[in-house]
Amino acid sequence: MKHIYDKIKPTMKPLVTAVVHPTDTNSIMGAFESAAAGYIVPILVGPEAKIRQAATEANIDITPYEIVDVPHSHAAAEKAVELVRAGKAEALMKGKLSTEEFSVPIVSKEGGLRTGRRMSHVFIMQDPDYHKPLYITDAALNIAPDLAAKKDIIQNAVDLFAAIEGKKAKPKVAVIAASEKVEEKMESTLHAAALSKMCDRGQIAGAEVDGPFALDNAISKKSAKLKGIFSNVAGDADVLMFPDLVSGNSYFKSRSFMSHAPSGGVVLGARVPIILTSRSADAEERKASAALAMLYARSLKP
Repeated sequence: MKHIYDKIKPTMKPLVTAVVHPTDTNSIMGAFESAAAGYIVPILVGPEAKIRQAATEANIDITPYEIVDVPHSHAAAEKAVELVRAGKAEALMKGKLSTEEFSVPIVSKEGGLRTGRRMSHVFIMQDPDYHKPLYITDAALNIAPDLAAKKDIIQNAVDLFAAIEGKKAKPKVAVIAASEKVEEKMESTLHAAALSKMCDRGQIAGAEVDGPFALDNAISKKSAKLKGIFSNVAGDADVLMFPDLVSGNSYFKSRSFMSHAPSGGVVLGARVPIILTSRSADAEERKASAALAMLYARSLKP
């Protein structure tokens, strides 16, 4: 993810990061490589014997890193959240456990990491078939967001864009549906039209939001022209905002596995950035995600 790495300044301090249940080769290597690159200072939270076994299998030395020994993955997730709330960690990184198990203590109304904004996930993908990096949201967290949640999802992506591309940067956000026409019986098109108008009225800040767009005319100027769509966003989107988890996740994984597009991702809207990757994610994706979290956090507080 050269686009992300090129944004990092030598003066940026690594994030103290609670790595939750890093008990397999991918997750322990992701934490190790992120630390070696200077993006995080890991606190490894999980069963110590399993963490050390994973490190042995990965042939890496984790001697410099603190290990917080807990009996199982659920306890690891809870302990990591405690470390954040106590001010001992600045970020979280998911290891070998399900997203649901990882998220339960994070979203807890008592003792969790909620803020006044909906949490959402943003991927940055360098797709070889597109002319610039794409921000993709939400492909990992929100199953079927309502209009209010979609407003927060867009604002989270816009805030990340500003952190990476510069505070004066104004992303073009394409709100995706199955059609570029507003259809009464298709809720995603109604939401897209509303979000576009909400941006016009200042309810979404720092972006140009338009929609609905079918995927083709959001990323292809030729397609937009053929369909008679005249918009600054059409064919030149920076952010693709998908209507639900199924469509966003399917798009992301199809590009990852068929086009081998590199990516990194982070959850925003919590008290700290959260590095949430699939259990199948390789060490490079985890490292890129750690870099992204550091860039975001340091844009808020050096």
